[in-house]
Amino acid sequence: MNGPKHKLCTKLSSTYLRKWWITIVIAVLLLIGGVLVACEFSVLINAIVDRMIALRPGSKTFGWWAKPPVEPRISLYVYNVTNADDFLSNGSKAIVDEVGPYVYTETWEKVNIVENDNGTLSYNLRKIYKFREDLSAGPEDDVVIVPNIPMLSATSQSKHAARFLRLAMASIMDILKIKPFVQVSVGQLLWGYEDPLLKLAKDVVPKEQKLPYEEFGLLYGKNGTSSDRITVYTGTENIKQYGIIDKFNGKTHLPHWTTDNCNRLDGTDGSIFPPHISKERVLEVYDKDLCRLLPLVFEREVDTPNDVPAYRFTPPEWVFADVESHPDNMCYCPAGKPSCSPNGLFNVSLCQYDSPIMLSFPHFYLADESLRTQVEGISPPMKEKHQFYFDVQPTTGTTLRVSARIQINLAVSQVFDIKQVANFPDIIFPILWFEEGIESLPNEVTDMMRFAENVPPKIRVVLIVGLCTLGLVLLLLSTFCLIRNSHRQSTLHLEGSNYLATAQVDMNKKQNKENPPNGRY
Repeated sequence: MNGPKHKLCTKLSSTYLRKWWITIVIAVLLLIGGVLVACEFSVLINAIVDRMIALRPGSKTFGWWAKPPVEPRISLYVYNVTNADDFLSNGSKAIVDEVGPYVYTETWEKVNIVENDNGTLSYNLRKIYKFREDLSAGPEDDVVIVPNIPMLSATSQSKHAARFLRLAMASIMDILKIKPFVQVSVGQLLWGYEDPLLKLAKDVVPKEQKLPYEEFGLLYGKNGTSSDRITVYTGTENIKQYGIIDKFNGKTHLPHWTTDNCNRLDGTDGSIFPPHISKERVLEVYDKDLCRLLPLVFEREVDTPNDVPAYRFTPPEWVFADVESHPDNMCYCPAGKPSCSPNGLFNVSLCQYDSPIMLSFPHFYLADESLRTQVEGISPPMKEKHQFYFDVQPTTGTTLRVSARIQINLAVSQVFDIKQVANFPDIIFPILWFEEGIESLPNEVTDMMRFAENVPPKIRVVLIVGLCTLGLVLLLLSTFCLIRNSHRQSTLHLEGSNYLATAQVDMNKKQNKENPPNGRY
């Protein structure tokens, strides 16, 4: 009984475990703590993450949001038409040669930031583009031949106008020597060149109907601070609204489509999403040039260059589907079924001053094969090169890598009364495609992501094991000591009883000797 276990029990019983029931209570509390950690630790960590990422002026995450520490790139590929004359004169199929990439690095900054009372921030976005000839296939001065978008937009819009208007338009184009194809530099195609039709419109069109630009370029007016005023939720009051657009230029809905659901603006700009993303969630991105919310669905788990695990989200295959394949897209047909886009295309003319611009994925990825084969020179689409995707860190909702790939097409309508385009058939003519995005985030940002993803689960396991082990050891030890002490007390009580009984017998014997019984006489 004098072994190590006996000494330990004696020591415990004589000090802090003298009251054995206190030890049992402590042990039970430790076990309950382990169970609570197992069930509720994630809730605590999520609350910490929510507070950490919410957009509070002066915080680190606010600084990253306002001026992202990244250098996005946009790479553009132009479809250069190599047989424009044969196409117009002989009815030959158009042949295009994809040239590029022409690469620009971008600097993003949110300016004129104002904090509002309802948990939102309002700002303007500044984008500065810088040409990178070292990453490009050639200089901005490279010359390409492309469809004359202002002219073909005007002729296509006039198809259902009065005949005398179409004849008048033909005469004007004759005088101005406007042709269906233009020869311009890549820089001019992107950033603007003087177009005679736009110049004429500036002089003769009523002020309220004038276009807000004097030159034509696919990226005209985008190099600088945008006039669009965007209001987003900070997440301080409701983390489920983190980064969600509240208003765009003071409006909560678009005016273009036939239902409120399709006119919604309540997506994000794509840089952040509400945190704690599950694989079942549908993410939504709004960009003015897309003219709608773009849904993104989970595709697979991926590893990013900085070893931060991410979920890859891509547009579902039905996003640009025709109404026969996906009836819910009927809301994007403002003039009824005849105005619906072919499978794989999305009509953004309502956002482009009625120019018949159609968006698709590059090389008509996920579109009907017939669209790609309307012209020669476009290779079959490849998912690896032409898919649109976002790689998002699910815990914080931060975009780690993105490649937004879109192709710009012109829907040309044949108009026989305008001789310049009389031989130009009904066709979806590809203009260019681009991919815009980021490859990775700085180490300072990804280190925080790795910590949020990897450390809390390890802490949770350590706490569960530690609390449960300590509680179980104390419970077993105190129970053992209790049983041992109880047995010892029982033994002492039995020995004491025997001693008293023996003493009583001895005492009786002694009394009998001292007081012998009286004899008989």
